[in-house]
Amino acid sequence: MIFLKKINIKPNQVLFYLLLISVLYVLIYNILYYSPKLGYDSEAHFAYVNTLSRYLPQKLYLPSAEETREFFNPPIGYLFPSITQVFCRNLIESNNFLADCEPIYSKATQIFQSFLYLITIAINLFTLKLFNNSKSIVNLEYLILLSILGVNYRTISMIRGEPYILFFMSIFLYLIYKFELSIFETNSNMIVLVGITIACLALSRQWSFFLFIPLILLVIFSKKKYRILQLKFWTISGLIGALFSSWFYINLYLQNGSFLAFNKSRPQFSFKNQQYDFYLPSYEHLQILFTKPIRPNLDNQFITILYSDLWGDYWGYFSFTSKYLNFGRDQSLIGDYLARVNIVSIFTFTIIIVFCALTYRNFKYSYLIKYINLSILVSFFGYLLFTISYPEVSGDTIKASYIIQLFHLVVFSASIYFHNLKNKNKKFYNFILLFLFLAYIHNFQSFLSHFPFGFYPA
Repeated sequence: MIFLKKINIKPNQVLFYLLLISVLYVLIYNILYYSPKLGYDSEAHFAYVNTLSRYLPQKLYLPSAEETREFFNPPIGYLFPSITQVFCRNLIESNNFLADCEPIYSKATQIFQSFLYLITIAINLFTLKLFNNSKSIVNLEYLILLSILGVNYRTISMIRGEPYILFFMSIFLYLIYKFELSIFETNSNMIVLVGITIACLALSRQWSFFLFIPLILLVIFSKKKYRILQLKFWTISGLIGALFSSWFYINLYLQNGSFLAFNKSRPQFSFKNQQYDFYLPSYEHLQILFTKPIRPNLDNQFITILYSDLWGDYWGYFSFTSKYLNFGRDQSLIGDYLARVNIVSIFTFTIIIVFCALTYRNFKYSYLIKYINLSILVSFFGYLLFTISYPEVSGDTIKASYIIQLFHLVVFSASIYFHNLKNKNKKFYNFILLFLFLAYIHNFQSFLSHFPFGFYPA
């Protein structure tokens, strides 16, 4: 401690950089040892890439429902692997370019999405620096809360659109805060930039639409003197966003009869689409949540599956089953470990939720905080309505990766109160920080594919 004072480095800065190195280790480890071919619906995502790349660079051809069941996804998440595929087939000699280039573009995509994730963190750190009026971009509170979410490492290791939502959402939050700082006065450059960001979000995945609904609510319930300024800004920006992104949804409508087509048939909406225990888990399922939280033990449980998939690996596409439960790798032992992860995460989850609520209570005057709070609510209940609209007996539509934006918004908000707690109650702050680091260490193996330490027989 004395040495750190002499070189003018605070302990929090040391912990921040050590944690960052740890995160880098996880990212590199998963790049080396995890194949995106093991990811959710991977064959369909790879079919999307192979179809899209087949027509590049001559034209942008979007695959049909016959070519991949992921046809309904916007293209941004598939552009990088498709472009890499184009380069690959022009650089190698092969009798089967699609098969031989798949390992190359899948690994390249993992590396690219890992960099994208780090840039996302950096942008959020900068926004928090502005919001907290800090001298440094170093924010240990945000980084520890974010890094302990196991879902992050699975999502960025697979070929899918959610990592791009996180990236463009980080830009969006920064621009919203700049809009607030200008007291809702903006220039044409700002409007265009926000419009392009909206378009990029819309072209990443449809979950991003949950981020747009709160803007309408903010305009409706804003102070009268600011309402016209906000209405003008969001209307023009939204029109620019629609100009650059609506082509995809129009094409989706023309090809499939719906602007928000999906690969499953949708019954008439009713809360009766799902069984009672979908909404409220039984005592038996709560026991399983903390004893063996691996598929298919939780059936079609919304809360318990989402919780288990947030901290651990309920579906087993990352750590233990290699996609097929009957041929998994020691999932019984790993299920015991994931149960402990869920138990430890009770306190972590409570901290995040309570701190998020306290941020809203202490900063509810802030336009950014109001937006984040509404986006959390809309994302959660919007996703809940989606899972009710497309019921699955197995609960297959309940995956934390699908709604990862929700968890990032909650953590972003929670970190603000946590950051301020450092000055209000140093002892309590240190206690919380100590626990979070112990939880991070305990949960560390759930961040890694293959569970390398002590799980497999010699």
